[in-house]
Amino acid sequence: MSVIDLSQSSIDITREICDIDSVSDREGPLADLIERTARSLEHLTVSRHGDTIVARTTLGRAQRVVIAGHIDTVPINKNLPTRFETIDGVDYLWGRGTVDMKAGVAVQLKLAAELTDPEVDITWIWYDHEEVSESKNGLNKLSQSNPELLAGDFAILSEPTRSEIEGGCNGNLRAEIRTRGLRSHSARSWVGDNAIHKAAPILNILADYEAEQIEVDGLVYREGLNAVGVTGGIAGNVIPDECMVHVNYRFAPSKSGEEAVAHIHELFGDYEIEIVDLAVGARPGLDAPIAQQFVAAVGGTPMPKYGWTDVARFSRLGVPAINYGPGDPMKAHADDERVPLQQITDCERGLRAWLSGSAS
Repeated sequence: MSVIDLSQSSIDITREICDIDSVSDREGPLADLIERTARSLEHLTVSRHGDTIVARTTLGRAQRVVIAGHIDTVPINKNLPTRFETIDGVDYLWGRGTVDMKAGVAVQLKLAAELTDPEVDITWIWYDHEEVSESKNGLNKLSQSNPELLAGDFAILSEPTRSEIEGGCNGNLRAEIRTRGLRSHSARSWVGDNAIHKAAPILNILADYEAEQIEVDGLVYREGLNAVGVTGGIAGNVIPDECMVHVNYRFAPSKSGEEAVAHIHELFGDYEIEIVDLAVGARPGLDAPIAQQFVAAVGGTPMPKYGWTDVARFSRLGVPAINYGPGDPMKAHADDERVPLQQITDCERGLRAWLSGSAS
């Protein structure tokens, strides 16, 4: 049965796995390939959980590092198969998944094969369904069914960060804020009560809101509070009796979920509020000695992660975690998704130096 040739470059591995369609709900064939490849590596202990593959070294090292990356992508839109291209003197690999996040997955696979005697024990995780609902997320399921497999002294998520360190992540809250009115014929609008008009103060609050910048463990996180949708009205000649403003709140990892919810109620307490999604953030975790060693080995200045990522799952388990992988997050999910080849090489070099203890 076929396996991935891990003697080829991490760039070529990226291209090979990107050319395998693994849109969410279709990860099975790629998960099969990764499982076969991992099981061919005699120094790893491999287990499979749905379409999530876990491969571990068991060398009895004093510390364990977990390195995880998801294998699914958002839908393809005429951006496969991959191709190489050069823009303004920069060499790229173009195509769906190159940024989010198969370049990082390829680096994991390459290093999983070659680092047979690392300085720390390593748990490699390749998981499914990151791009869809929480209930399907392979890492979430693993944290519930086998949390011991996520245990470690430090964790790295191969999220695209331009091969720079991004610590922690903001929390994410979505709320539906409603106004109620009374329907009537629009020709006799004075008989009704326009719910859309009554939503104007909600939009004014959002327009006037000054988002905070909050320092957490040395990194400054930018918050955000925005309307991301407005719905209301049933016909062109009817005064609407309901309007809903969909609000998204990105909050610093120093805040709890309860504090984030309380802030929404503080701002919009006069209205009907329904919290429809809530995910707390993760502190940077850069104060741990092992994290500081990683920063020293990789170099550069750590930055905050403004979006929510699965590092929060590790944080909830008490494992400090950071984001580190090739690709510009601005190109994630884009139709012209593409990763600079140098960033793939840089990511591999940084992780290899640290995990092998060869960093100067």
